[in-house]
Amino acid sequence: MNKKVLIIGASGSLATVVIEALKKQDNVELTLFARKKNRIENASNASIIEGDAMKYSDVKNAVSGKDIVYVNLAGDLDAMSKNIIKAMKETGVRRIIAISSIGIFNTPMSSVLKPYRALSDNIENSGLDYTILRPDWFTQGTEVDYALTQKGQPETGSAISRKSIAAFVASLVQNPELHINENLGISKPD
Repeated sequence: MNKKVLIIGASGSLATVVIEALKKQDNVELTLFARKKNRIENASNASIIEGDAMKYSDVKNAVSGKDIVYVNLAGDLDAMSKNIIKAMKETGVRRIIAISSIGIFNTPMSSVLKPYRALSDNIENSGLDYTILRPDWFTQGTEVDYALTQKGQPETGSAISRKSIAAFVASLVQNPELHINENLGISKPD
């Protein structure tokens, strides 16, 4: 049975690499959600929905009927994540994979990270089956090499290739029962 995967924020540089990784899996049906269709690269063999994550009706329409929602956004992540959570609850979609950021649990926290912390807190408190990823800076590297740290453990490692994050996300799509309700740091091992 095909897994119906929605990618919210499909035009981003990381999402583009995740899309490539998921297209190699023959049991995945992709739906790509972005504000502007023409910004999505590599959209062949995928459904495209033009919409705004700040508009609840757009999000609910996109989420409906999916198995897994992958969130890869920037901006007002507090409001956008609340829309996504509400839409998932109303449509009965349980599995969410979301990209936050390294450093959101540091004290003091950099103000630039506040939206990523809000996204993380909202999803952790949602009751959904979540995996939150807190990546280090992204690189263009082609290696797939990553280490995971649990919430509460010191974040280790260094800048990570987009391909590494995409490989991990693809493994979660294939095995959605793994890493449920975990908030994971992901980086290149030192």
